[in-house]
Amino acid sequence: MIWAVLLLLLFLGYWFPFSFLLGKFLFIAFLILTLGDLIYITTSGKLIASRPLPDKFSNGDPNPVNFHIHNHYPLTTYVQIIDEIPPQFQKRDFHLRMKLARGEHRAHTYYLKPVKRGIYNFGKLHLFASSPLGLIKWKSSFEKEKEVKVYPAFIQMKKYELIALTKQRGGGLKKIRRLGHSMEFEQIKIYTKGDDYRTINWKATAKHNRLMVNQYQDQTSQNVYSIIDMGRTMKMPFHQMTLLDYAINSTLSFSNIVLKKHDKAGLLAFEQNINAFIKPDQKKAHLHKIFESLYHLKTGFKETDYEKLFNFINYNITNRSLLMLYTNFEHFSSFRRQLPFLKKLAKKHLLVVIIFENTELNELLEAPITGTSALYSKIIAEDFLRQKKRMIKEMKLYNIHAVLTPPEDLTIQTINKYLELKKRGLI
Repeated sequence: MIWAVLLLLLFLGYWFPFSFLLGKFLFIAFLILTLGDLIYITTSGKLIASRPLPDKFSNGDPNPVNFHIHNHYPLTTYVQIIDEIPPQFQKRDFHLRMKLARGEHRAHTYYLKPVKRGIYNFGKLHLFASSPLGLIKWKSSFEKEKEVKVYPAFIQMKKYELIALTKQRGGGLKKIRRLGHSMEFEQIKIYTKGDDYRTINWKATAKHNRLMVNQYQDQTSQNVYSIIDMGRTMKMPFHQMTLLDYAINSTLSFSNIVLKKHDKAGLLAFEQNINAFIKPDQKKAHLHKIFESLYHLKTGFKETDYEKLFNFINYNITNRSLLMLYTNFEHFSSFRRQLPFLKKLAKKHLLVVIIFENTELNELLEAPITGTSALYSKIIAEDFLRQKKRMIKEMKLYNIHAVLTPPEDLTIQTINKYLELKKRGLI
C-alpha cells in the first residue's frame, strides 16, 4: 500500500512538480525506515522456538502438539508461525499469529487427529518475526524433520482402563467388579485377623456363635481371542476411518481390559490367509506384543476365507476359548455363506460376532421424502437394516452371541459384552 501511494505521487509529479518533490521525500524516508527495520530485526535480538514431538501418535484420537517461543528482542515482536504438518492431515494453510512482549515466553498447543496408521513426517517450524513497524519479516526455522508413528488408539485404551479400574460409569461402560476380588464361592471358615469383614456370613456366625466368613477362590484365567476380519468389507469408511481401524483400536483397549481382569489375551487376524496369530498370555510385555502386531496389520480388498479360519482355529486353539470376531456383513446372502463355519466354531468355543451398524442409513430414514428417488433410497435403507437385525436373530438360534454396534461405540459395546459374559459365568 505504501509503495502504491509513492508511485502515485511520483506519477502525478508529471503534471504537479510539488507532488514529485513530496514523492521523492517520502520515498527516501521510507527507504531509511525499511533499512532501519531490517537492521533492527536482524541484529538486535532473535526468537527461540522448540517443538518437542512424541515418538508416536494415537490413531483416531486428538494428539497434542506443543511448541514454545521465547522473545529475545528489546521491543514487542509480532510473530507468524507456520508448522510443516504431515501431508496426511491435509492442512496446507496452517499458521498462527501472536504478539510477544519483550522477554516473553509463550507456550501453545494444537491438536492433530490422524485417521490412518503409519509413519507421518513432520517438517520444520518456521517463525516470521516483525517489529512494531512491520516493514520487514525475518524468517527463522527451528527443529529438524522427524518421523512420528501413528499406532492404534492407546489414548482410548488408557481412558477405558481408568474407567474400569475406578468403577466409574463413563461413556456407556457398565459397572464392573473391582479387579482382583473373585466372586466364586469356595467354603465358610472361621474368621481370622486380616480377613475382609465384608465377607462375614451372619447366618453362620449366629449358628456357631463365632465369626464366620465366606472364602472365595481365584477364578481360573480364560483364553480370550480378538479375531479381526481384514477383508474388503472392513475397508468401508466411516468418519474418515475404516471399519478395520475401528476394530484394531477396539482390540487394543479390549485386550488391555482382558489382561486387567486376569484373563489371557490373544490375537488372530485373517483375510484369505492368516495374517497374524498371537497365543494368549498374561505377561506384562504381552500387551506390547499385541500393540506392535496391530500397528503392522495391512490388508487388501480381497474376500475373507472363513473355511481357512475355521481350520486354523480347529487345529491351533484346542482349549475352549472366548472368540471375539470383528467382521461385517452387508447382505444376508453373504452372511448365510459363512454361517456354517460360525456354527462349527460356536460348538467348541464361546463365539461373539461383532458387526457394524451403518448409522448413515438411520439418517437417511429420518430424512423427509422429497421425491421418488428419496422414497426408493428410504426403502433400500430399511431393507439393509432389516437384514442386519435378521442376522442377529439367526445367530442367536445357534448359540452365537452377537453385537450390532455403531463404529464409534465399538469399544464400549465390546468391553460390555465381555463383562456381561464374565458376570454370567459363561467364561
